[in-house]
Amino acid sequence: MNIENLRAFLEVSSTGSFHKAAEKLHITQSSVSARIKALEERLNRQLFTRTRHGVSLTSGGQIFYRHALSVIKTWERAQHEVSLPFSVKTSVSLGIPLNHWGNITADWLGWMNLNLPQVATLVQSDYSVLLMNQLREGLLDLAILYEPRHWPDVVIEPYIEEKLMLVSTRPRRVEDGQDEGYVFIDWGPSFREQHSEAYPGIQHHRLSITQETIALEYVLTHGGSAYFTEAMVRGLLASGTLVRVENAPELKMYTYLVYSTLRQGEAEVRSAIAGLRAIDYYTRNTPFVI
Repeated sequence: MNIENLRAFLEVSSTGSFHKAAEKLHITQSSVSARIKALEERLNRQLFTRTRHGVSLTSGGQIFYRHALSVIKTWERAQHEVSLPFSVKTSVSLGIPLNHWGNITADWLGWMNLNLPQVATLVQSDYSVLLMNQLREGLLDLAILYEPRHWPDVVIEPYIEEKLMLVSTRPRRVEDGQDEGYVFIDWGPSFREQHSEAYPGIQHHRLSITQETIALEYVLTHGGSAYFTEAMVRGLLASGTLVRVENAPELKMYTYLVYSTLRQGEAEVRSAIAGLRAIDYYTRNTPFVI
């Protein structure tokens, strides 16, 4: 199947327009139309519904979308690996949740560079559910995830238990009531359950953010409070920029080391996994048991 036809399909899906897709791909609109037509003829299925407002995916197009995306990503990874220097034996890819990009990436890359200089590393950050999908499809070898779903040929093991503490830009106690500047950082279902048990009277949050770094920037700029990982606010607590909210319960967030069995037998992949386990030791976080 023609890769460029798939690229055209993904661009039209993304933009909702043959014209905009042509601009992004730097080709004519007629070329985009021809590529989509070739795909539809090959699949014997209409992929888009055309309206005066643009185009949208048909049910068949929606099914085909994730497969097209998987093929493109596999092709791009293959291109990358084929073009690696002769001194590089293989590559290992790691997925990191957005909130853990800064906590793990640099340490793991440093460990890999020191211990496996002949291995190329690929690291990408995204939401856990999307990283899990890529792991299932063989587009990632390893990942650190929140509450991953069990899947055949995927190994899930406990990784790090992290403390989440409620901190504020001004001294206050939990008994003072809900802070108007409180930012709810959505760490996932487990955290939401803990939060509801700790604060049963609070059903809704005016400010809700999924990324810890953005929440921290907001709190430091505008004032307020939020549950942050201990590692994120340790320095700010030491400097007095932030203070712990008195009597606030300490909540926890769990991450898991997840990897595919497809490459588990390769020595380089086993070593990369060992490197991630070593970071748990060096950062002095306590592993938990399930």
